[in-house]
Amino acid sequence: MEHLLLSFASVMQSIGYVVLAIVVLLIMITVHEFGHYVAGKLLGFGIEEFAIGFGPKLYSKKAKSGEVFSVRALPIGGFCAFKGEDEEDDDPKAFNNRKPWQRIIVLISGALMNFLLALLLIFLLFGAYGRPAYVVTEREEMGFPSLGQIEESAILKEGDVILSMNGRRVYLATDLMRAIDDKQAGDMVPITVLRDGERTELNLRLHRNGEFTNIEDTEALLLALGLRSLSATNVRQGFFPTIGNGFEYSFRVAGTIFTVLGQLFTGKLGISSLGGTVTTVSVTASAIRVGGLNYLLMMASFIGVNLAVFNLLPIPALDGSRVVFTIIEWIRKKPMNRKVEAAIHFCGFVFLIGFAVLVDILQLF
Repeated sequence: MEHLLLSFASVMQSIGYVVLAIVVLLIMITVHEFGHYVAGKLLGFGIEEFAIGFGPKLYSKKAKSGEVFSVRALPIGGFCAFKGEDEEDDDPKAFNNRKPWQRIIVLISGALMNFLLALLLIFLLFGAYGRPAYVVTEREEMGFPSLGQIEESAILKEGDVILSMNGRRVYLATDLMRAIDDKQAGDMVPITVLRDGERTELNLRLHRNGEFTNIEDTEALLLALGLRSLSATNVRQGFFPTIGNGFEYSFRVAGTIFTVLGQLFTGKLGISSLGGTVTTVSVTASAIRVGGLNYLLMMASFIGVNLAVFNLLPIPALDGSRVVFTIIEWIRKKPMNRKVEAAIHFCGFVFLIGFAVLVDILQLF
């Protein structure tokens, strides 16, 4: 009986983590749509509905202005529906009747809100727990005869916390890779570590060439550094370093997204390395289970930056594509056929949904 109760408690706890992960994702999406809504209201756009979630309505209320606020059954999205967004409409408040620069502001405001919230969460994360770094947990003891005798000051020791390498502050594994991706075995690389609580400057001698097949090639990274393992850690710093590191970290995360896309197009990274909504929720729930509030803030900020960058890509159905169409209209002094543009965005939406489902299935199998 006790065993059954413990199993039931474990299942309920797991469900709780999943629900919390869904809430995090839903908040980020709602914040995105709220960015569109606020910009639209300030600029006088006609707004038909602001919805949290997709699917059938669970709750709906119509304001005096005519705007509908609703909560829908599927907590995996949301939208801010503007009047005349995908069709011709004579109303001067209709989306497509507003000036191009106004439409562009509304379109990018969702991503801006995501980024600002993510940045705020990063500041909280760095202030409360410290900024991300890597600590040496196990050094390679086998030796590398081809390099000859390596002086003690040119190697990393267990417990060393890596702060920067080759002039590049280290937050992510990709930062370590980029710091040495053009280096050869035997090259000396300047590195700053925390050793026994003190900031120490070293010249690290690389054990292997800095050549990586993709951003998941951590084995090659460890071999190059002469290590068996690295672990993620956090380093507390003062107020101004925390703010500066927060900005830099957010841009590094955004840059990683472009790196992943580039490696997908070149074939260095397989599609199975990606994940859709289900995978995002699963990974977020697992991270929260392991790291608590620390990892909750980290995953929420990561999702926020991802949403901001991804939505500005020029892919049909995304805000970035709508910005491109608006700029073309601005240059041509006349719009493209609205029905054709709407069809392009609809096809893009179907493709994105199908792609998200596909990568989730690949993760399962």
